[in-house]
Amino acid sequence: MTRSSYPQAVPDTEPAVAAAPPQAVPARHPGRWLAAAAALVVFALVVYSMATNPNFQWSVVAAYFTLPAVLSGLWLTLWLTAVTMLLGFALGTVLAVMRLSGNPVLNWLSWLYIWLFRSIPLLVQLLFWFNIGALYPKLSIGPWFTVDTVNLIGGTATAVIGLVLHEAAYAGEVVRAGILSVDAGQTEAAQALGMTRLRVLRRIVLPQAMRAIIPPAGNMLIGTLKGTSIVSVIAVHDLLYSVQLIYNRNYVVIPLLLVATVWYLVVTSILTAGQYYVERHYARGSRRELPPTPLQRFRAVVKGAR
Repeated sequence: MTRSSYPQAVPDTEPAVAAAPPQAVPARHPGRWLAAAAALVVFALVVYSMATNPNFQWSVVAAYFTLPAVLSGLWLTLWLTAVTMLLGFALGTVLAVMRLSGNPVLNWLSWLYIWLFRSIPLLVQLLFWFNIGALYPKLSIGPWFTVDTVNLIGGTATAVIGLVLHEAAYAGEVVRAGILSVDAGQTEAAQALGMTRLRVLRRIVLPQAMRAIIPPAGNMLIGTLKGTSIVSVIAVHDLLYSVQLIYNRNYVVIPLLLVATVWYLVVTSILTAGQYYVERHYARGSRRELPPTPLQRFRAVVKGAR
């Protein structure tokens, strides 16, 4: 009897067919779409009102937008912002290192500086520096060197001194918070390898601390850009003071204020975009993938909508 001649068991029923997985249906969010539509309607109404209201005088805004006096004021505003941020963060880094040092005198002096300059309003500080000649008419080093402070410190120098000293107090706290965000084990491991404290700070701590420093520093940069308008009270020809001089002559107040506003919006937008890419650069150490750029996000939204 061959093997094929044995009776074989025949199944009573048909084999069960594998059930198809349930189809995922995206959740509906009608409230979200209604809110978005309502917000777009309000936004369109505001834009339409601004575009059609003749009191805005957009033609006058366009005529004065690139006036040489306005561009000169814009340049001084940008220059003041750059100098304030560079010198302010340089001094702020020194203050942060002093605050974190084991030397109690340096620690106390740094704390005192930060407390003093954060407690006094910026406008009061600028007015003090502008009138420093009333307190110290002359500065001298023995009989060899004497300088007249009234003629030495003008409006622009007063603005630089006041803005830098004020900015350094805040920058010191930002840098200190960034340094403290780095795990202490990183410093201990670097010191165990024989690296000096300065090298550990420069090569190990600060590069990692930048992830915590960049976001508030970006906010400070934008705040400083707008805060430079306060120097107009001491007759420094920044962007706001330049348009003020013009509308004091022709009484076209609103359009010239719009000129300054649009320039601030343009520069702030550029700085915000730069801040995003700097943050994205320093995010490489903490994420496996870089966060998407705005263009990549737009492409993802378009692809998902198809």
